[in-house]
Amino acid sequence: MTRHSAIVVGSGPNCLAAAITLAQAGCDVTVFEAEDTIGGGTRSAALTLPGFVHDLCSAIHPLGVASPFFRSLQLSDHGLEWVHPPAPLAHPLDDGTAVLLERSIDTTSGGLGTDGAAYRSLFGPLASDWESLLEGILGPLWPPRHPLLLGRFGTDAIRSARGLAEARFRGDRARALFAGLAAHSVLSLDAPASASFGLVLGTLGHAVGWPFPRGGSQAIANALVAHLTSLGGRVVTGHRVRDAAELTDAAVVMFDITPRQLLGIAGDRLPAGYRDRMAAYRYGP
Repeated sequence: MTRHSAIVVGSGPNCLAAAITLAQAGCDVTVFEAEDTIGGGTRSAALTLPGFVHDLCSAIHPLGVASPFFRSLQLSDHGLEWVHPPAPLAHPLDDGTAVLLERSIDTTSGGLGTDGAAYRSLFGPLASDWESLLEGILGPLWPPRHPLLLGRFGTDAIRSARGLAEARFRGDRARALFAGLAAHSVLSLDAPASASFGLVLGTLGHAVGWPFPRGGSQAIANALVAHLTSLGGRVVTGHRVRDAAELTDAAVVMFDITPRQLLGIAGDRLPAGYRDRMAAYRYGP
């Protein structure tokens, strides 16, 4: 038997989820992290004054609460505590007012004037069956277990955020709220399927809220590592994998790194066509 049945390179939430899944299946798992702290995009640090903790990347995590996989882990047993604000989010407007997305769809609709009914019609069915919706959009696409729900979602989700907002709403308040939700995609609001982000994030705001982990995003990574450790897994920090030759004692190796990083580590082991596509990957801002 090899020394490492499985190796995961990187320690962001996706890496740790993969490591936990492997450990649950009985694999001997080691996670290698190049930085001195775990977490990837879920890291926190004291960047300014003593006693103040700042998230280095992500801060608000509705899917940390809603994800079927994360819910299955019972991370509260490992110290993860979610903090919920009175309203999940507010979208400020130029006139000095703001639109609130409340947990209640009816209360949210009440702040949208004549668009209240249209807002309920759009988000009500999605929020009422949010668990089935997430199962469909976060899991394998085929075959769908809830085809009618996914069909309803897909008809709107495939549109641009601007197109859906202008078709569904007449006033600036509802349009602005939806635009703010969809803008989290970092896509143009005119891009096809940009509406999908607004639909999912708005639905999650009503279904589970937009909470943050007490102590910062690092608490998510810490809880995942604690769970992994309880299953016998290991995490090695400050170890940058530079060559795939370091990993030959593992039956399974998984990477959650950038395309150029993977090329630097294992480029000579990848098919030529795949290697070319990786090399041409265009990074965002």
